[in-house]
Amino acid sequence: MSDPNDNSARSRRRRKQKSYALLILAAGMLAFGVAAGTLYYVLRPTTLRIAVGPAGSEDQKLVQLMAQTFAREGSSVRLAPITTEGTQESIALFTAGKADLAVARGDLNLPENAESVAILRKNVVVLWAPSGLPAKGSRKQPTPKVKSLEDLAGHRVGVIGRTQANVTLLRVILKESGINPDKVTISQFATSQINEMAKDQSIDAFMAVGPLKSKITVDAIAATAAARGEPKFLPIDVSDAIAKKNPVYESEEIPASIFGSSPQRPEDKVDTVAINHLIIAPKSLSDTAVAAFARQLFTNRQQLARELPTASQIEKPDTDKDAALPAHAGAAAYIDGNERTFLEKYTDYIWFAVLILSGLGSVGAWFKHYWNKDEREQYIAHRDHLLELIAKVRKAETPEELADMQNAADGMLRETLDCYDDGTVEESDLSVIALALEQFHHAVTDRRVVLGAGSADMPRMRAG
Repeated sequence: MSDPNDNSARSRRRRKQKSYALLILAAGMLAFGVAAGTLYYVLRPTTLRIAVGPAGSEDQKLVQLMAQTFAREGSSVRLAPITTEGTQESIALFTAGKADLAVARGDLNLPENAESVAILRKNVVVLWAPSGLPAKGSRKQPTPKVKSLEDLAGHRVGVIGRTQANVTLLRVILKESGINPDKVTISQFATSQINEMAKDQSIDAFMAVGPLKSKITVDAIAATAAARGEPKFLPIDVSDAIAKKNPVYESEEIPASIFGSSPQRPEDKVDTVAINHLIIAPKSLSDTAVAAFARQLFTNRQQLARELPTASQIEKPDTDKDAALPAHAGAAAYIDGNERTFLEKYTDYIWFAVLILSGLGSVGAWFKHYWNKDEREQYIAHRDHLLELIAKVRKAETPEELADMQNAADGMLRETLDCYDDGTVEESDLSVIALALEQFHHAVTDRRVVLGAGSADMPRMRAG
């Protein structure tokens, strides 16, 4: 008949094993949850808010197309466009931290922490004067009032666009050309007032700022030609000097026939000044996010251009350290091929995870030791008890006492093997028990001889 105490001990041991297994399972689930959460945080798409305006402009259409393309392709960086009334409001939102990116002109008052990510296009200055319409029946071509920039003093210039930046730029050009800006009258017209401007006889010259192939510029030149005669394009001979003194501007050339081939407009190339129209980001914005955005933008540039031709004008920013508007470190890393690999970016995190797992392993080992401390103490008690039994065997008076001691030794061996199965004791511990059992067996055999009992009358015990 089985010993109730023995069954109770086995039941407790099974409960402890089950509890320890549950603890290990919980720790494993926790580690998996932490790893999965970290992986999700690292790989989740980053959404960048970008301010652009006004609504319906080419800039707004281009940014909207970027956002749709990035989302469709499941890119790591997504765009959330914020439509504004214009560049000034976009910069204001950027400065206030309500936008991560903004579309702006390089010659505007940008915040100190602004850095370039990409050049959407180059805006060039186009200056021209009407030649006048020939008199009816006359074959003689009229002579324009304004033949060069030097002739603008005392005249009125019509500037397309309401932004103050265009007026500031014209005054810079006049001053650098040796003309007192105060002697030139400047009138601004909205893009919807081109026909009104073209028919205004008080205007002696016109100015437009935009991409070389801008429809607004082409339409304005055509409108003034129809109302006031063929245009006389005014070169900005001091464009190099302006670019050197004002790094936000660049020296550029207007190619011949870019605004029309019949008749040629212009007939020959014309020197002018250009301004970058770009995407800016704060210096504090993540290098990884900016590099990923730049990679996506330039990788998809041709695809964007197929849907919106203006996207073909997108260029990489200047990564030189002395650039007027420095490139963001993330964009520069992508352009210069210095992006860090996954391991380089996350080595610190990986080592941190290794340390955490190592710590969890140590904690688990401690818990295991703590959980099984009773079984370890039980093993030590059995070992010591077995040594005590060896001494008692030599004093036993009857074979029955020897049988009881042998049964007790059998129970201790069984419990020690259970501890070994639980991982509480090592093989070296079993060797100690085996040695003690061997000595116990010899002692029992010797005592049987002394007591005159035959070895066949008693069950013989095997050690180990």
